[in-house]
Amino acid sequence: MPCRDRACSLTPYAAAATQVIHIALLRGINVGGHKQVPMADLRDLLMQLGFADVRSLLQSGNLVFGAKGRTSAQLERLLEVEAEKRLGLQTDFFVRTAKEWKDVVAHNPFPKEAARDPGHLVVMFLKDAPSAVGVKALQAAVTGPEVVRGASKHLYIVYPDGIGRSRLTNALIDKQLGTRGTGRNWNTVLKLAILAAG
Repeated sequence: MPCRDRACSLTPYAAAATQVIHIALLRGINVGGHKQVPMADLRDLLMQLGFADVRSLLQSGNLVFGAKGRTSAQLERLLEVEAEKRLGLQTDFFVRTAKEWKDVVAHNPFPKEAARDPGHLVVMFLKDAPSAVGVKALQAAVTGPEVVRGASKHLYIVYPDGIGRSRLTNALIDKQLGTRGTGRNWNTVLKLAILAAG
C-alpha cells in the first residue's frame, strides 16, 4: 500500500534538507566560578531533547545543533525551561539560525577592526530588537572609547582598551536597551560560523 503521508514520501536528501542548523549561546556560564556546567552536559541535554548533530565550542556556552519545525524564540524558551529542570541551570539562551548567523558576519560595520583586532570586537546577541531611541541612549551613555552600532537583534561593539575594565557592561546595555543580551568576540563569531557551515 503506498505511503500517503508526505513525510514518509520524502527522499533521504529532502528529509535531511528540512533540518535547520541553529546556534545557541548561553549567557554568563563558566565565568569566574559562576554557573558552572560541563559542555558535555549541555550537549547531552540537547540530544535528549531530540536535536541532531549537537556540537559545542569552547567552555563559554556555544552550541550548534539541527532542529525541525521550531522558531528561534520557541527553541530559546524550550532550552531555558529544560536546562533549569534537568540541570538546575537558570540562564538565558539566545538562538539564531545558521543563515541569520551568516548575516551577522556579512553586516559587520567594523571590518577594519575585525581584521586588525578581532578580540576587541564584540557582537551582542539580544532577546529583542532594540528601538532606535534605545540604541542612541546607549551610545550617549558610553563614557569611554567604545563604539556601538545596532542592527536588528544585534549590537556590534568595539572595545579598544578591552572589555575587562570597560564601563560599558552587560548591566548597562540591558538597562539602556530594555532587553537582555550575551556577547561573543569576533574570533568566536567566525569559529561558530565555520562550525555551523560544516
